[in-house]
Amino acid sequence: MFSASGSFRGFRGASFAQMLNLPPTSGPRESNKHKSTFNGPWEGDSVRQGTKSFRPGPFGKSKVSPKVLVEKYKNGETNALSLLHQLAHVLLLHLEIKETVTAGNITGFYFAFAVVIDGVQHRTGMGVTKKEARLNAAKLALEEFLPHLGCLKSDLQRASDVPPPLPVKEEPSISDSYPCRAFYERKSSVNLQIPHAVKDQLSKLINRHQEFSTCGDTTAAFIIKTSSGCEVVALGTGNFNSKECVSSNGRVVHDSHGVVTARRSLMRYLYRHLLMYFSKNANLTEKSVFTPSANSNLLSLKSGITLHLYVNQLPKGAAQIPTKLRLNPFSITTLQVNSEISLHLLVEGKVLSIFSSTFDNSACEMVSMSTTDKITQWQVLGYQGALLSHFIEPVYVQSILVGDSGCTEIRGMEMSVNQRVEGITSQLPMFYCMMRPHISLVPSVVTSNTGSSQLTYGINWSEGDSSVEVVDGLEGKTIEESPFKSGPALASRLCKAAMLHRFRLVAKEAQRQDLVTTSCYRELKVTYVHISVSPTALPVSKSRVLFFYQPVLCQSSTK
Repeated sequence: MFSASGSFRGFRGASFAQMLNLPPTSGPRESNKHKSTFNGPWEGDSVRQGTKSFRPGPFGKSKVSPKVLVEKYKNGETNALSLLHQLAHVLLLHLEIKETVTAGNITGFYFAFAVVIDGVQHRTGMGVTKKEARLNAAKLALEEFLPHLGCLKSDLQRASDVPPPLPVKEEPSISDSYPCRAFYERKSSVNLQIPHAVKDQLSKLINRHQEFSTCGDTTAAFIIKTSSGCEVVALGTGNFNSKECVSSNGRVVHDSHGVVTARRSLMRYLYRHLLMYFSKNANLTEKSVFTPSANSNLLSLKSGITLHLYVNQLPKGAAQIPTKLRLNPFSITTLQVNSEISLHLLVEGKVLSIFSSTFDNSACEMVSMSTTDKITQWQVLGYQGALLSHFIEPVYVQSILVGDSGCTEIRGMEMSVNQRVEGITSQLPMFYCMMRPHISLVPSVVTSNTGSSQLTYGINWSEGDSSVEVVDGLEGKTIEESPFKSGPALASRLCKAAMLHRFRLVAKEAQRQDLVTTSCYRELKVTYVHISVSPTALPVSKSRVLFFYQPVLCQSSTK
C-alpha cells in the first residue's frame, strides 16, 4: 500500500545508479571499465553471476571464415559454445548467455540458460548442471541462428574494407554501442512471426467494421506460440481512463489502455479454456491449453506453449525514460533520476511520477498505475489475476515486442520491467518469480491516426469471439454502435461484474462450492492471499490510490 512515509525498503537488487550503468560524478572515466575474465582473444568479455556476455572489441574482426568455423563444429572438432564465441568475434556480434527459469511444467531440479545474440533471445536450454544447460542453450541457438548466417556473412564481406570504429571515451547506451541491434531485431524471422500474426488478425477484425479502423494505433495483443506457429488469442486497443469514480456495481471499465484491455481479453480466453478443461467432453478437455501441474493441485499451461506480448506503442510511464539519462555533474540530479525511473500514475489523463508535486496537490479521486508499472507487476504476479489464481499457476510473458515506429531505444523498458524489482523472488509465495521477458523492437502493425475523431474509443477481442466490442474509454461502457453489446446497460464484457460471472461458471464446473458461494469480487481476491507478505512502503501520502505497486507484491491489490 502507499503510506505517508517510508522509503524503498526491501530492495536487494541493483540501485538506480547500477541500473543506469552510471559513470562516477568526478574523476576520469576508464575507457574500458570491465576487463575480460577469459584468456582468449576477445576484448570486452565480461562474466557476472548467472550470465556470460561477450561484446566485440575495437580490434577489428578475425580473418577466419565463418564457413570454416561451422564446418569444424559439424565435424565435431569444436562444441556449440566455442562456435558461438568464435562467430561473435568474427561477425562482431553481441553475445550473451544468461541464466533464466525452467518451464512451469518441468519436474525436478534443472538449470536453465538462454543465448541472446544482438538482443534476440533464443530457446532455453536445460541441464542438471550449469555447464550442461549452457551447452544445450548454445545448441538450440545455433539451430535457429545458422540458417541466417549466409546473409550476415555477405554483409560482413561488403564491409570488409571499412576500418573498425575507434573506441569512444563516454560509455554509450546499448543502442549506441550496437547500431545494428534495432535493425537485426526488426528483420529477424524469429521476431517477424509475431507482428505478422497480429497484423493479420487485426486486419480481419477491422475489415469487417471499417468504421472503427482508426482505433488500431494503440494495439496490444497476446500471442500464444507453439511448435505449429503463432496464434493471436487476445487483442485490445485504447488510450484513456474513465472519467467516473469507482463503480460500486463493477460495470464500468476504469482503465481502457490497449495493454490493459488486451490483458483482460486474455483473462476471458483463459476462462474459456478452463471451461473446456472442466467440461465432461473429452475432446474439449484435450483442446484446452491447460494440464494438471506436477507441482501442485493447480493447472498450468501445456508443455511447449509460450505467451508473448505485442505493443504498438511504448507503454506510458518509466518505459519512456529519456534515452541519454545519466548521473553526472553535467546532467540531471539524483532526484530527477528517481523521478524518471520511479512508479508513475495516471491522473486526469496525465502521467505523473509519485515524486511529482502535481500529484501531491491533485484532488482527483480516480488514480491508476501507469501501463509500464502494471506490466512490471504482472511479470511477477502473472497475467492471470487473483481470481484465476484459484485454478491455475501464474502465467508469464516470455517476450515483449515493441512495434512503435518512432521508437529506437527500449532501454527504459528493459530497466523498468527487468531491473526495478531485482532480487525479490525469495520473498514471494510459491509458484511466483521475477520473470524477465526478452524485450525487442519489431515493425509496427498499424500506423498512427492522430487526427481521428474516435480517439476515445477502443476495441477488444479474444479467440472465440464472433465480433469485436467497442468501448468508449472516457465513459467506461460499450457504445451504441458496437458490433457486440452485452445488454441495454452497455456494460462491457471486460468489466469486473462480467469477470465475476465467468469465475462462478468455472467454479461450478470445477465443483468448487467454497468459491461459488463467495459473494463479492474483492472477497475472492482477498481469500487467495494464503501467505502474508510484508509490503514495502512507498513515499506517497495518497491513501485513495486505487491501483498500487510494491516491490513485495500482494495478490489482494486491485488490478
